[in-house]
Amino acid sequence: MAQIVFPILYTVIFCLGVIMNSLSVCIFCQVPTNSVFIVYLKNTVAADIIMTLALPFKIVTDSEIAPWQVKVFVCRCSAVVFYSAMYVNIILLGLIGLDRFLKIVRPFERRCMDRLSVAKRISLSVWIVIFGISMPNMMLNNKTATPENVSRCSALKTPLGMGWHKAVTYISQLIFWSVFISMTVFYTVISKKVYESYRKSHSKDKTVTKNTKAKVFIVVIVFFLCFAPYHFMRVPYTFSQSGIITDCSLKRMLFLAKESTLWIAATNIFMDPFIYIVLCKPFRKLLPGFSSLGNSSQETPINESTM
Repeated sequence: MAQIVFPILYTVIFCLGVIMNSLSVCIFCQVPTNSVFIVYLKNTVAADIIMTLALPFKIVTDSEIAPWQVKVFVCRCSAVVFYSAMYVNIILLGLIGLDRFLKIVRPFERRCMDRLSVAKRISLSVWIVIFGISMPNMMLNNKTATPENVSRCSALKTPLGMGWHKAVTYISQLIFWSVFISMTVFYTVISKKVYESYRKSHSKDKTVTKNTKAKVFIVVIVFFLCFAPYHFMRVPYTFSQSGIITDCSLKRMLFLAKESTLWIAATNIFMDPFIYIVLCKPFRKLLPGFSSLGNSSQETPINESTM
């Protein structure tokens, strides 16, 4: 599993990520940054690219085709960068959810968060805070590496490094569940608004209603499918790394469970472009074959320009 199956699965993600995010970059370079929504989407693309670029190091070390020194680089640098970009992505999806919520629930109310300068500062702050919290995981991962101990990244951490690693794990869990609960509330209210709008417009087209609900919930669906399984497994796996869990067979099971759910989390790299297609009309218009979707009469009547 660790040496053959997972490297193949990650290679699939890497190839899809390179293709879809390269296309996303090309399209977003033509989309003017004229809304808070676009600011967050462009930062999401940047996070996805960083996650994608970190994958080859994991692939070659897990498959054991690279020298053990590359594993040291993975433990001390690329893995930390991957996780940091993933949590930047999680927070940005939460900010996208908040923006959609405010635009649909209170479309005519002007707020400071509607300013481009504020959105850019918020995005920059997210990057600085997340990478600032993660940086000690690089600096406190400085025990002498050998071919024997490099197989476990935790073996390279100092005692303070292990303590910081556990603290970051709990902070990461807090970030995820805070964003998840917030997004659930946001999109439940949005769904209610969409339903009320169709009732007021006397829409009887059930297909349109279903399509609108699917569009409204696309962020929550991607978010939950990609990130929830990993966060259920992360805490017990951290216990196995820190020595709280010592049974070898249980530690092996937790490792495989963590790797499986981490792979699911990594699929977010090529799932995010579907969010751009569904929610971002300028993106759809520039995407070959999807331009007609942007002008479709089947759009939701609620604040159509935001969809």
